[in-house]
Amino acid sequence: MITIERVAWDDPRGVALRATMDEEMHERYGSANAMEDPAVTAERDRVLTVDPADVITSVLAIDDDGTPLGHIAVRRLGDEVELKRLIVLSAARGKGAATALLAEGEEVAREQGAARVILQTGDKQPEAVALYRKTGWEQIPVYAPYAETMPWSFCFAKALPSSS
Repeated sequence: MITIERVAWDDPRGVALRATMDEEMHERYGSANAMEDPAVTAERDRVLTVDPADVITSVLAIDDDGTPLGHIAVRRLGDEVELKRLIVLSAARGKGAATALLAEGEEVAREQGAARVILQTGDKQPEAVALYRKTGWEQIPVYAPYAETMPWSFCFAKALPSSS
């Protein structure tokens, strides 16, 4: 059984999961970005950096034995609520952790009064795109701040009916 737990951005388990995600993303995207202008790379890195002041909460998926399996962050992005940094460890994929994390992220956004929640993913993450489509997310145009440095992104939104 997977337990969902809201934690602070700096929770060590979340920090470790995000580091794992960084390694995986570097493997997927690193060589593709090697020949580009360093200024473009620096701007993309800036855009992808999550300011802890914008984070509403981080959410962990935890196994029965207390092992953290996955993470998602919920943050403010201008007037929107955005989900960021979704990762589920490869050994735990396909067991419902990502779906549970998305559902909790959506609930946090709803609690914040958001009418919808948005997210961005990359073109080299087809399993993420498939997950979002399977769980009812609608593809939308690439939005700021990703449009300038990552126009190949896939962006999604999901309407949040009120829980009342």
